[in-house]
Amino acid sequence: MKELNAVITACPPSGIRRFFDIASEMDDVISLGVGEPDFVTPWHVREAGIYALENGYTTYTSNAGLPRLRELICADLAARYGADYSPDGECLITTGVSEGLDLTLRVLLNPGDEVIVPEPCYVAYEPCVAFAGGVPVRVPTRWEDDFAIDAEVVAAAITPRTKAIVLGSPANPTGAVQPRKALEALVRLAEQHDLYIVSDEIYDRLTYTGTHTCLGTVPGARERTVLLGGFSKAHAMTGWRVGWICAPRPVAELCVRVHQYTMLCAPHVSQLAAVEALSGPDDAVQSMVADYDRRRRVFVKGLREIGLDTPEPQGAFYAFPSIRRSGLDSETFAEQLLRTEHVAVVPGSVFGPSGEGHVRCSYATALPLLEEALVRIDRFLGSL
Repeated sequence: MKELNAVITACPPSGIRRFFDIASEMDDVISLGVGEPDFVTPWHVREAGIYALENGYTTYTSNAGLPRLRELICADLAARYGADYSPDGECLITTGVSEGLDLTLRVLLNPGDEVIVPEPCYVAYEPCVAFAGGVPVRVPTRWEDDFAIDAEVVAAAITPRTKAIVLGSPANPTGAVQPRKALEALVRLAEQHDLYIVSDEIYDRLTYTGTHTCLGTVPGARERTVLLGGFSKAHAMTGWRVGWICAPRPVAELCVRVHQYTMLCAPHVSQLAAVEALSGPDDAVQSMVADYDRRRRVFVKGLREIGLDTPEPQGAFYAFPSIRRSGLDSETFAEQLLRTEHVAVVPGSVFGPSGEGHVRCSYATALPLLEEALVRIDRFLGSL
């Protein structure tokens, strides 16, 4: 048989899913691994989905998505951040942010174009760059600097082949929220070298300290920035698969072109549920964010008390403690912790070289389970 696609063949399976699969075969496991809310989608949103099904809204929508949903997304960005996007031509509804990332990179990149990826970062960034024919170029961030992106380090990685920068803020796996000054410096660099910026802002509502900066509002950024967002995290709608792209018209129109041949449209029922998520009451989201914040404070304090240096996560729902005191590399630490104490975490190394020496712990789980996990991790550390 002829060889299959070399880029995809060379791509390793997700390091996150590997530990999730091991944990699924064990009893009494406390999973701090997969980044998914433990809340159920708010009732008024589920009810809108039920109503949509009962009334036969099971057809295709326009490729770009329901006009009403696009209008609400653009109005929401304008109200919260002062962002200015047109629902007609600059906004596209995608099947989750994952599809949005894939579409964006396929539109931006020609074969061999380089994309700078500050790490530690979400595990999909580098593979999606490679799948689109690009070459991911890692640049490190440091936990001592709260994982802020250093424009000088990025500048040193730029070559004539550099086309774009991909970043997430608030960040998975670190929980870091990029300071506005760091983003302004990054935009100046992008202007200087004529680069695009892909900004993954799926966790924008989950910000606990400081303020989230929508990259599209930074002076000079709008014409070269693609914003990615969605409903999975703050609205607890992971399985509904609804995301969005807001971008300059030439980019957005080409994203629609790829989308119409590959996905056609996001699910009609899910889009109507998302309409309710934005137009209905926001109390449930505020309550979930407040609960995450309580868990964050308790869990980070607990990690520090058992001797694990832990950077302050400013957003998302992840803690990224240093496990260097254990003497183990992050993969060995995660595997032994899972086997001996039945606590699932993710090795920091799967998020890039800068993640080595850390593990990612999701605190999107009930507080009693987080407290029990701390007891087990402390016991594990004492056994080493």
